[in-house]
Amino acid sequence: MRDAPAALPWRSSCQPTPRPRLPHNPRSAKHARALLRLQLTDWKIVGEIADTTELLLSELVTNSIRHARTPPGREIGLRFATYDGRLRVEVADASNHRPQPRETAPEDEGGRGLALVQALAERWGCCPRLHGIGKATGAELALPR
Repeated sequence: MRDAPAALPWRSSCQPTPRPRLPHNPRSAKHARALLRLQLTDWKIVGEIADTTELLLSELVTNSIRHARTPPGREIGLRFATYDGRLRVEVADASNHRPQPRETAPEDEGGRGLALVQALAERWGCCPRLHGIGKATGAELALPR
């Protein structure tokens, strides 16, 4: 396993989407994927990169729902962006606990989400939210030329 995730600060040249917010419940992963598909269609990003980005987002949302200990009523924030030839998805929650990939045994039924993110993303990381409590965890892929 690699070291702890790096911080992925937003760049000034970034073109983010509006920040949708979703309830902190298991159905939100499905809704997040649908929102991402709409945005990727608008950006004309299709194929393998779209599929991989959808998987990355799904894992980040699921990780937030399962592991972020947040007060009742808190929501999950999403952000999708393109910049400098990259595509980025980000999930924000009200927990300060930084996600860490973990070792799993072959018989374990879970615990592989961040290992998938680590394997598929060109870069991924976590940073404190700029305005508010909690953190944002994001993953990036290079866009095809």
